[in-house]
Amino acid sequence: MGDLINIEIDGQIHQVKKDINLVEALKELEIYIPTLCYFKDMGKCLGTCRVCSIRVNGRVSASCTLQTKQNMQLEVNTPDLIDMRKELIELLFVEGNHYCPGCERSGNCELQATAYEMEMLVSRFHYRFNLKSIDYQADNILFDHNRCILCKRCSRRFWDQDGQRVFYFNGRGSHLKVEMDIERANMLSIELLNDLVELCPVGAILKKGEGFSIPYGKRKYDKTPRSQCRGDQNE
Repeated sequence: MGDLINIEIDGQIHQVKKDINLVEALKELEIYIPTLCYFKDMGKCLGTCRVCSIRVNGRVSASCTLQTKQNMQLEVNTPDLIDMRKELIELLFVEGNHYCPGCERSGNCELQATAYEMEMLVSRFHYRFNLKSIDYQADNILFDHNRCILCKRCSRRFWDQDGQRVFYFNGRGSHLKVEMDIERANMLSIELLNDLVELCPVGAILKKGEGFSIPYGKRKYDKTPRSQCRGDQNE
């Protein structure tokens, strides 16, 4: 067991392990913080989606990018921070083209489940309805850019059987998008392909020829909110 330190969370003192990821520390304390880009043991986190934003020593930061330190002062569930995280989820919806009723990942989608958790009914922002492509080039993978939230999980966490990246980012700003190495994608084993589909937090990466294999009503988040799902937080 690692060294224990004291940190303050919303005015209360808690003991946590020293120098562990802050998301994991909050999870051990059964304090839910939404995440989308974060994945346990992925190394240095970039805080790409910012959905886990909290206030640390008075400064708003993505909790997945931080390690626990002695006497940290955290604000996690204040009304303004809860609303900020909800705004971020709303922005992800308006920047993409998400039609949940027709999506294969409905009920298994972390973005959808987080929106439900935050009681999002409609975004306060105008929808952009950007024209985005669907990539059918790979033999077994359908990549839908309409649903991609640019979380970088696939580019930073997923490698093929030779230890090479299959996905990479290209462009900057509003032109940033995920590209796929078609040759390497075509060589993926069924096991790796299944891992890849599960790694994506939305319905951007799907297996060709296999849809709706789990019926509605029996999917991960159909009956249980994301914050109460055992083993959630991307283990």
